[in-house]
Order: sequence, then structure tokens, then C-alpha cells
Amino acid sequence: MERLKRRQDFVAAARAQYAAMPGMVVQMRARADDGPARVGFTATKKIGNAVVRNRTKRRLRELARLKLAAVARPGHDYVLIGRAPTASRPFPDLDTDLTSALKRLHRTAHLPADKGTS
Repeated sequence: MERLKRRQDFVAAARAQYAAMPGMVVQMRARADDGPARVGFTATKKIGNAVVRNRTKRRLRELARLKLAAVARPGHDYVLIGRAPTASRPFPDLDTDLTSALKRLHRTAHLPADKGTS
């Protein structure tokens, strides 16, 4: 899977659909191309110091490597946002959170994401 690195890609994903779970928030944006799926990771300073943020992102990267690569749709961007419990939540629970979020997002992918930014 390719990685999201540019800020404008993260901002575009923030305006798209999302699913908030106890261990993370997953944002999904459908691009206008058929390229490979891309994934980005973020953790804000709100969840802790650099050690906690890095641990959170490492766990999210591993989860995406194991789970997201198999079910990601081509032409879509995914952003996994760490929350405070992500660093200490059991890995099977994070896996369940990601699976549930992806099911919800893929089920509602045909609906427009209107967050009042018209």
C-alpha cells in the first residue's frame, strides 16, 4: 500500500466519511482515479508525548499492514487516527475496531459526506 504524505491529502480525507471507534478513528475518501489504495497515520499531541504518539502510530501501521492491505479498495485513501487508548488497547481489540470501521465505511461509501462545508 502507498502512504499518504502530503497535507492536502490528509485534509481531503478529513472532509470525507469517517468512523469513530474506541481505539481509533478511520477516515476514508474515494479519489477520482483507479490507483492503488493509500493509507496515512496521525496521532495528535493530545494523546501524549512523543513516545506515546510514536507507539500509537507503530501499532496503527502494523494493523494496516496485516488487515487493511487485504480489504482496502483501489482508488481510496484511508487515514487512521490514533486516540488515547490506542497505545495500550489490546491488539485484537484494535483489529476488531478497524474491521468494524471498514465495514461501516464500505457499506456507506455510496453516500455523500456532507460535513457542512458547502
